[in-house]
Amino acid sequence: MNLDPQAKMLLDMMAASGAPAIETLSPEQAREAFALTQQRLRQGASEIVVHKIEDMTINGEKDDIKIRVYSPKDNEILPALIYFHGGGWVLGNLESHDSLCRAIANSAECVVISVDYSLAPEHKFPVAVYDAFHATKWVYDNAEALKVDPARLAVGGDSAGGNLAAAVTHLAKKDGFLKLCFQALLYPSTNFGITESYSLFSEGYFLTKSAMSWFRDCYLNGTEDLTNPLAAPLLIDDKSDLPPALIITAGFDPLRDEGKAYAESLTEAGIEVEYKCYDGMIHGFISMFGVLHQGKLAVEHISNSLQNAFNKTTVKEV
Repeated sequence: MNLDPQAKMLLDMMAASGAPAIETLSPEQAREAFALTQQRLRQGASEIVVHKIEDMTINGEKDDIKIRVYSPKDNEILPALIYFHGGGWVLGNLESHDSLCRAIANSAECVVISVDYSLAPEHKFPVAVYDAFHATKWVYDNAEALKVDPARLAVGGDSAGGNLAAAVTHLAKKDGFLKLCFQALLYPSTNFGITESYSLFSEGYFLTKSAMSWFRDCYLNGTEDLTNPLAAPLLIDDKSDLPPALIITAGFDPLRDEGKAYAESLTEAGIEVEYKCYDGMIHGFISMFGVLHQGKLAVEHISNSLQNAFNKTTVKEV
């Protein structure tokens, strides 16, 4: 397995920049640095035009939540993807993943609802989990106004957002208020154990072991949360009756093995799973589709998988 040349060039540029490690910064400083990095990586992707984009505010677990609704068409009931951004539960917002949501909305021909859930350390676990769940319920309850089909709702997210999406599927199953038709988990965090990929790629591949430790400490209340299934979905015993899944990992990512383990655990529970590891890629590569060709291919992959899932689900009149 070789590191993709484009990814290597990007890593070399990052190393040459001399930027401080994220875990040496305050959360506010880290958010500013992350926003600047994401802005640079979106070059060529920020000009994607979506038919209609609308910002809204809904009720959250603790505070109001901002959401952004991307609608690729008018006057048609469409399926929807509720999307939770990555950033270690500490970083990211509607802007950081705006280009990715635009691309998926157009390519998958579905409404995308991006959720600006509460961030740590100001809001510790499980606030973000329940923000994500409340947002999903809100989309279902307001399907008619949003012009989305409540029978064709999917959840998805990258990294920490993939973690939240996985947790939402379990809460939705427990609550019984809806049956989500799909989940798209992009290099998700699913457990807090040390895996082989954690050791192999602990330094030098964008996401580091020390950064993950910092994210974890910001997000969790204490060691007791390390084994809470809503923080570490791999530890949930009963994974039956969950929606079909697409799980994507990156070959040079500390989180690779826990993403693969989650895919295997869903398969063992009888869930239909499509697992794909982009061998030469690094963590976060899909959001970097403006500069990484493999990121563009992954966006197409996600969109095709969403369309296939939506097409398998009966359209519900609203």
